[in-house]
Amino acid sequence: MFKNYVSLFLAMILLSVTACTVSKDPVHTTIKQLQKGKLKDDTSFVYQLPYERHKSHLLVQGYFSRFTHKNRAALDFKMKRGTTICAARGGLVVRVKEDGNRGGLKDKFRQYGNIIVIQHSDGSRAGYWHLQLNGALVNVGDTVKQGQPIGYSGKTGYTLFPHLHFIVWRSANGNWQPMGTRFQTTKGIRFLRPGRMYKRID
Repeated sequence: MFKNYVSLFLAMILLSVTACTVSKDPVHTTIKQLQKGKLKDDTSFVYQLPYERHKSHLLVQGYFSRFTHKNRAALDFKMKRGTTICAARGGLVVRVKEDGNRGGLKDKFRQYGNIIVIQHSDGSRAGYWHLQLNGALVNVGDTVKQGQPIGYSGKTGYTLFPHLHFIVWRSANGNWQPMGTRFQTTKGIRFLRPGRMYKRID
């Protein structure tokens, strides 16, 4: 299994060669400094890893990674189809799409991406993408708790392989902007970095 993870990560590195431009988004610089510890954040909400307790998954892409995230503050966790996805933070379910049944690395597949969006108490929202067909365990209007199972991972929409695409946004003067988030890990509270395995321990 470990060899499979390594092979996948090396493949992602090779693919990134064709997309090596650096994002000009100012959020990019801030997040990179937070990841490296050059900036400190002791006040933002601490998220749980979005899968079951005691499970580990490889983060194949991180914030502004150079494959499909070069202009995006998002995280990609490698997961087999049917892996249970849990709410990284509690809130209100505001969007569910689970009727998509196709996936691939072409724009025509974007419309098939299944997703759950949860709004948090501070107005921010988290999106959980690429769920399997009929893979939602929640409905619009449901209130969920942190750590609660909400769906099953898949390979729908714009994606090369089965995984969970996770992103958090906040509204700034009516414009939704992605933001970096801290997670509880085995090594303490961290901004996650790609190429590493993360185990949920709470």
